[in-house]
Amino acid sequence: LLDNRQVNEQLVRVEENHKTASDDLAQTTEKYERIKTEYEEIQGEVERLGEEIERAHGELNDTSAIRGKLEGEIGILREQIHSVEGNREHLLNRLAAVEADIAEKSSDKSGIMTEKTSIDEQVAKLEQARNEARMRLEEVQSRMEQLNAGIEQAKGAIMQTLNDRATTKSRMERLDTLLEQTQIRKAELTSRLVRVKSDEAEAEELVAELEKEFEVTNQKVTNLNEKQKGAESRLAEIKGLLTEDNRVLQETKEKYHQEKSRLDALTNLTERYEGYGGSVKMVMEQKRTEKGIIGVVADIIKVEPKYETAIETALGGNIQNIVTKEEETAKRMIAFLKKHKYGRATFLPLTSIKNPQGFKTPEVLGETGVIGMADELVHIDEKYRDVARAMLGRIVIVDDVNHALAIAKKYAYGIRMVTLEGELLVPGGAISGGAFKNNSNLLGRRRELEELKKKVKELSAKAESLEQEIQEIREERNKLRVQSETFRLTLQNAFLEQNTIRLNLEAAKEKKEETAHGFGDLKTEEAEIAEKFREIESGKAEIEKELERSEELEQEENTKVAQYQRELEELRLLESDYAAKSAEWDVEVEKMLQKQEFGQQNVDRIDAEIKRHEREKQEIEDSMAAGEEETARKQHNIEEILLTIEASHKAQSDAEKRLQESTKRREALSEKQKTFFDRREELAAQMTGLDKEVYRLNAQKERLEESIESQINYMWNEYEITLSDAASLRREELTDLAQMKRDIASLKEQIKKLGDVNVNAIEDYKNVMERYTFLKGQHDDLIEAEKTLENIITELDAAMRKQFQEKFREIGREFDKVFRELFGGGKGTLELMEDEDILEAGIRIIAQPPGKKLQNMMQLSGGEKALTAIALLFAIQNLKPSPFCLLDEIEAALDENNVTRFAKYLHKLTKNTQFIVITHRRGTMEKADRLYGITMQEKGVSALVSVDLIDKELDD
Repeated sequence: LLDNRQVNEQLVRVEENHKTASDDLAQTTEKYERIKTEYEEIQGEVERLGEEIERAHGELNDTSAIRGKLEGEIGILREQIHSVEGNREHLLNRLAAVEADIAEKSSDKSGIMTEKTSIDEQVAKLEQARNEARMRLEEVQSRMEQLNAGIEQAKGAIMQTLNDRATTKSRMERLDTLLEQTQIRKAELTSRLVRVKSDEAEAEELVAELEKEFEVTNQKVTNLNEKQKGAESRLAEIKGLLTEDNRVLQETKEKYHQEKSRLDALTNLTERYEGYGGSVKMVMEQKRTEKGIIGVVADIIKVEPKYETAIETALGGNIQNIVTKEEETAKRMIAFLKKHKYGRATFLPLTSIKNPQGFKTPEVLGETGVIGMADELVHIDEKYRDVARAMLGRIVIVDDVNHALAIAKKYAYGIRMVTLEGELLVPGGAISGGAFKNNSNLLGRRRELEELKKKVKELSAKAESLEQEIQEIREERNKLRVQSETFRLTLQNAFLEQNTIRLNLEAAKEKKEETAHGFGDLKTEEAEIAEKFREIESGKAEIEKELERSEELEQEENTKVAQYQRELEELRLLESDYAAKSAEWDVEVEKMLQKQEFGQQNVDRIDAEIKRHEREKQEIEDSMAAGEEETARKQHNIEEILLTIEASHKAQSDAEKRLQESTKRREALSEKQKTFFDRREELAAQMTGLDKEVYRLNAQKERLEESIESQINYMWNEYEITLSDAASLRREELTDLAQMKRDIASLKEQIKKLGDVNVNAIEDYKNVMERYTFLKGQHDDLIEAEKTLENIITELDAAMRKQFQEKFREIGREFDKVFRELFGGGKGTLELMEDEDILEAGIRIIAQPPGKKLQNMMQLSGGEKALTAIALLFAIQNLKPSPFCLLDEIEAALDENNVTRFAKYLHKLTKNTQFIVITHRRGTMEKADRLYGITMQEKGVSALVSVDLIDKELDD
């Protein structure tokens, strides 16, 4: 954080310098623009004076045409000569200045190159010094690593000594305990002799039993581990299978919906006979009632896809011909088309199409390119074969138009041929062809429909299979999750059981070993006890020596650690010193590298300026040479003109005086103009210097920002804190960087001394937390879903009550209106039962026919009840008309007057609804638009009779 603050302060200073340099550059640029503007103004004044001189020449020309003209030419030539001479002087001065600049720049370049050579040598020396400092720093760091390793080794030895000492003390305590136990045993030796024999048998039996139980538990743990691993492996496989199956299922469903949409669209087109003529559609709509209609030609013919274009071209308009069983059906359908003026259609009765004319030139089938006869390339039922021969029996299918043309020439253009691409050659030489455009595809529609049905069925079956497979996999996954959790819990219990049995087994073995030492003769036991006393004393003396040696060893290792620590502290100070020096060398090297880069930039700049001055020098020399030639030419012209001029010097003198004044003023302006070049060069040099300073400060700013970013990344990678977090933790009293590094090393050492941690605790907590989060999320989702459902139920209940009340009131008002119209007066009312929930309440219908008192509907006559019910039905229909309605003898109980009212009102409702009424009442039938009746002229034979009353009225 301290380093970062220093870099930030340096960055602020660099930004301030950068701002100052940028401001200076802006001011210099502004001054440069002002000088440029002033130069342009003076240039405009010079041009204006030139115009005045031209006007003066014009005045001289007005006084004397010939003399004025000649004198004007002389004045102009002299002025031009004078201007050229003045310009020559300026060019000479500028040439000298340019040559001086070139010499100066060359001198500057030599000095800079000398300085650059010196800087290169300094950079090499600084880099060598920096490398030496780094080597010393690395040596110190290597020694520090060795000392740290020695300290760790010594500390390890100390820890081992402490552990050995603890073990030794434990042995001492055991010896003391053993001594006490031996004394007790000596006192109880006689009574224990019999008991020890019995205990030994029991201990052996217990050890055997525990060993067997421990082996069973080990096997159980092993089996559970294998089962859990198998379950987890299978879960991983199932996850991959589910992902793949879901992807395939999604793709299959998308394909299914695409193909299903195409199938529905194609089925709709087929059923509605889209692409056929209007007359064909109207005839095919009668197919259900007219059993003699078989279908259109496209329905009975099947063609392979490669022949569809050729066959459809060969059929042409015949593809929409309608096939019937006999001529009578065709006659009835023609009459039907005439009657309704639906247009014309062509019918093919099977009874009249017999033995059609055959192909008269069978030798054509052997020609090159001929595929076969059109009727033989289609698939059709044998009973319709004559239809195919009639339409296609004389048409030859050829592979391409070239072969077709060759065949047509050979047979004198007397054969009808169709190519696979749709070109048609008819007898007589006519050829039809071009791009085949057939959006309806009448011939291939049935084939495409069957293919789509098959494909949709396959996709549906595949989707169902995949869904079933996914469901089975998910069930297996859920079972495996439960099994895995069960295995985990069982395994934990098995581990606990295993540890318990192991501890019990160790205790039993120790007890067995202790019991085994209790065998022997009483005297032998006494001798052993005495011997044990001596061994215990000897062991205690030996243990005391070991303790002394342990303490001495600990003291030696502590001394060694302290010595290493002191040396390490010294090396750390030395490391800090070397690191600081190395950093200083880095800074010096960087500074020199910047100087070196700056020197190179100056050299490049001076080279560019020298080249620019050389180009300017060449331009000046070229201008001077051109001026000398122009002066010589103009002087020659003046001498020739002076030979012809001898008079009128007074007027010429006045004109020349004005010309001289204008010329002097223009020369003054030209002299002033010359100073602008020097000022421009000065400002350009100043702008170049400021621009380089801005570039240098930008580079320094970027390096400082990279340094800040590097330190921020180091803080995050090392301590996982941001700059703002570190700033909030900053303490003002911590300013000694070396001391802080030592404190950090000390803290890391303390952390190491803490020892190992239970790394499984994090994983266990993570697993438990994931399970808790999952279950908590499910619980919260269920609670939220319950609340949402309750709110939805409440909102639906309120909306249903509100909508029911509104619609009930509307139906009540409409019922009263319909009731008055059907009964010719009176009143009808709808009421809800009181003291009941409106969604469950009954509805009371109260009717008051004209001339009667208000009463319940159940007290009315049968006809009145029926008419009241009709009024309620029509009231509901008026509020929300349905497009289609079927009424089955609902007016049967009405008298003739009420039937007339009913039929009249029903006819008024036909504006929005189409009614089909089953009735026996005359009044209803009189109001109908069309009547259909069933009659039985012969016993057992029913016939349909229809009367169009609208057409009858129109005819009348």
